[in-house]
Amino acid sequence: MAEPRGPDPVQLFVGVLAGTRTTLPEVREALVEQFGPIDLESGAFPFDVTDYYEPELGPHLMRWFLSFERLIPPDRIVEAKLATNDIEVRLSVAGRRRVNLDPGYMDTYKIVLASAKFQGPKVYLARGVYADPTLYYDRGWRAFSWGFPDFKDGRYDEVLSEIRRLYKAKRRRA
Repeated sequence: MAEPRGPDPVQLFVGVLAGTRTTLPEVREALVEQFGPIDLESGAFPFDVTDYYEPELGPHLMRWFLSFERLIPPDRIVEAKLATNDIEVRLSVAGRRRVNLDPGYMDTYKIVLASAKFQGPKVYLARGVYADPTLYYDRGWRAFSWGFPDFKDGRYDEVLSEIRRLYKAKRRRA
């Protein structure tokens, strides 16, 4: 009997939520130090679906996406979440975060975000980190009913499709 094959590597990306672009160079530097070179950086998207983060991060929040050249095993999302939590703390001022970092991974079929908060369909992975299946791909991005409103409304579909295209090209070369 053949030994079971391990999971295919996945595309790591990070959603960056901040109230100002001025934090982006620091965030980019910290993420590159942690995860290696960036292969895609999106433009800014307005984050206007909730005011949950405003008390800490301020008003007029924007979201950017960064994806990384190096593919990772899917279980490394736990370390990625813990590392981004550390970066948030390191970049804090007077005990307040200036940025919220949401690491996730993409494979050919889906997007999974890492979360430290349990609810509903999230699956516990390890060390206080949960997997949150957010979107799946079926001739375009489709949202799960429990997904975040900003992912569900399609505003990120174009950039996520570009990250997916890069991922598939890397997989073909491997």
